[in-house]
Amino acid sequence: MSAAARPIGVFDSGVGGLTVVRALMERLPLEDIVYFGDTARVPYGVKSVATIEHFTAQITEFLLQRDVKMLIIACNTMAAVAADVVHRLAAGIPVLDVIEAGARAAVAASPGRRIGVIGTPTTINSNAYARRMHELDPAVRVYSQACPLFVPLVEEGWLDHEVTRLTAQEYLRPVLAEEVDSLVLGCTHYPLLKPLLRDVAGARVRLIDSALTTAELAAERLQLSGLARGGGGVADYRFVVSDVPLRFQTIGERFLGRSLGAVEKVDW
Repeated sequence: MSAAARPIGVFDSGVGGLTVVRALMERLPLEDIVYFGDTARVPYGVKSVATIEHFTAQITEFLLQRDVKMLIIACNTMAAVAADVVHRLAAGIPVLDVIEAGARAAVAASPGRRIGVIGTPTTINSNAYARRMHELDPAVRVYSQACPLFVPLVEEGWLDHEVTRLTAQEYLRPVLAEEVDSLVLGCTHYPLLKPLLRDVAGARVRLIDSALTTAELAAERLQLSGLARGGGGVADYRFVVSDVPLRFQTIGERFLGRSLGAVEKVDW
């Protein structure tokens, strides 16, 4: 198999990374994708760095055995604390992550250099977004806010519920008070809340969707490295999980925007 014909490997601690897969399907419709969701061991946010690094290494090795041509870390927690593990194991295969993609897009889209970031407590406490943005442009001011209730609200399907709207108003109030130019959705669950967050944030604030920015960066890297797949044919999508909880199919299809089809389960 030629290098360009090999699949893209995408992984996450659970179902959230399917928003990245959805964006990849739309941006790169010719590319095969293998997705791994560690549904047996989610959530990662409450685990130690050593444990997250161990799990991340395990998943990376699994996807490398599937002969992927690119690895995408679609989990903000993994990207924040274990990206170096993936780079070390990848041995020359391009590695992208949602934090890198989101940070680049936010810096480019913020003329006033005032950027808001919302995410899970682990991602916000890691300071990974702010660190990367300051490396890209030392003059930016970053205002971060942890939003722990958003993930359960999204998984409950309360995407336009009054409770979710009130929660968003409460979380975003201190960030919006800083008159930010852009707001990074620093969790792969949050793109599903985009219409509601746009209402709350107002038209002046640009929302940076880490799923879309990651798909854009993937397209750019594949082109630059000569790995973009050409020609016709139907793309092949494989979904692999470490457990199939009852609600996985329902939540997964909501995130993906289409049927998941067959889901493969691995036993570690």
